[in-house]
Amino acid sequence: MGRSGTVALGIAVAVVVAGGTVVALDAAEVLDLPGEWSSTSPAAPSAEPADVEPPPGLSLPAAAALQPILDPVRNQRPDPAALLARLTPVLNDRDLGRHAGVIVQDLVRDRVVVTTGDRDPYVPASTLKLFTATAALSALGPDHRFNTSVVRTGRSRQPTLVLVGGGDPLLASTAEAADILDFPAGGATVSALATDTVRALRSDRVDRVRVGFDAGLFTGPAAAPSWERDYLPNDVVSPVSALWVDQGRVDPALLDRSADPALAAAEELARALERRGLTVVGSPEAVAAPARSVELATRPGLELDTVVEHVLQVSDNEGAEVLLRHVGLATDRVGSFTGGVAGTRAVLRRLGVPYEEVTTYDGSGLSRDNRVTRGALAQVLQLGADEDRPELRPVTAGLPVAHFTGTLASRFLEPEARAGRGFVRAKTGTLSHVHGLAGTTVTRDGALLGFAFLTDRVPLRDTLDSRALLDTLASRLAGCGCSR
Repeated sequence: MGRSGTVALGIAVAVVVAGGTVVALDAAEVLDLPGEWSSTSPAAPSAEPADVEPPPGLSLPAAAALQPILDPVRNQRPDPAALLARLTPVLNDRDLGRHAGVIVQDLVRDRVVVTTGDRDPYVPASTLKLFTATAALSALGPDHRFNTSVVRTGRSRQPTLVLVGGGDPLLASTAEAADILDFPAGGATVSALATDTVRALRSDRVDRVRVGFDAGLFTGPAAAPSWERDYLPNDVVSPVSALWVDQGRVDPALLDRSADPALAAAEELARALERRGLTVVGSPEAVAAPARSVELATRPGLELDTVVEHVLQVSDNEGAEVLLRHVGLATDRVGSFTGGVAGTRAVLRRLGVPYEEVTTYDGSGLSRDNRVTRGALAQVLQLGADEDRPELRPVTAGLPVAHFTGTLASRFLEPEARAGRGFVRAKTGTLSHVHGLAGTTVTRDGALLGFAFLTDRVPLRDTLDSRALLDTLASRLAGCGCSR
């Protein structure tokens, strides 16, 4: 139909309301169409619906009283003796090793209800990521983002474009690579940065550029001195950098890591620019971006709460080490292993975590020299469950769900662990001879508990059995009617 004439839409919608009354409404109002389609002008309501008297002659029935559909929440008080009785048969199993400990916390009352086993500190393995995540959220805030930028130096027709790393742990080469790596959706990519950069240069008719990269935000060694020497050459973890793509992997579908992640990121940008029609002269070089550089493009990373939940879900070592450095920077230290460790200690002590016997050397838990206490782990979980600290809630909300998500997707397989499936959320910790499980659960009768199970002298032959016993311990808590 042409638009040369005027067409009037006289459409009315009949609506049956309570009591059987039929009301005619303008279609434009129902469909929220632009004003040119409406026969009436919108008007603000003069009263709340409850204040409007019914039309004469309309008799409305009295509203029926609402009936509860769920039992009221009971503030259950867990019975320490009953809980310990549930756990003791499993704790006596020799497959747990010669140095095992347990703590169970009433998260409603901030009270330890069970503690048993060796009192000295334990190797935490990846349960240490709970410390790093808590410190990062507290120091930076859950909405914080890490930006990656491209800046221009020089006004010539052949400028140098510098890729400046802002320490985004989940910067991907492309959206497809992010999917392969199972990154959360919506993160920054070098591909998008390249598109933005070419668009910004279009008005200057630039068609030839050099590429540099600046990863100077972080300092110090790229690997912790206390890590095993084969971690980097065996691709256990990438060299830690303020600038990388795909967490330093040579190919997002492979485990191989780059020896120089910042250079690899710049090379990825150079290829992306060439695909968009620019000529890149020479090879990317490390440079310090001048203070007066012209920013051409910036892409913010994901919000910190999303990053934290990802790190905890998949036990992301690279992500945890980057967050450790940000904690160092946020606490007026430096972005290094030592700065991050000192910053984490300061933040957690301020939050009330007992740190006297805690010694750490990294943020991921890869170091075998790390030592934590059960009490410190329990207090970190308490902070994550504290309704007065919503900024720390991702620490517990982001934990894997037993038998369903993250590092617990293939756990809780044995019949003895059935009660924990879907009810236990926990961070795993695994190194050779070391196993840990720390998280939360709701018991069968409604008590909210935090727990930490740690064992760090397990013979290799007992690895799988020891891990299954930790699942059973958590499931015994979940299946317990142990309140009084």
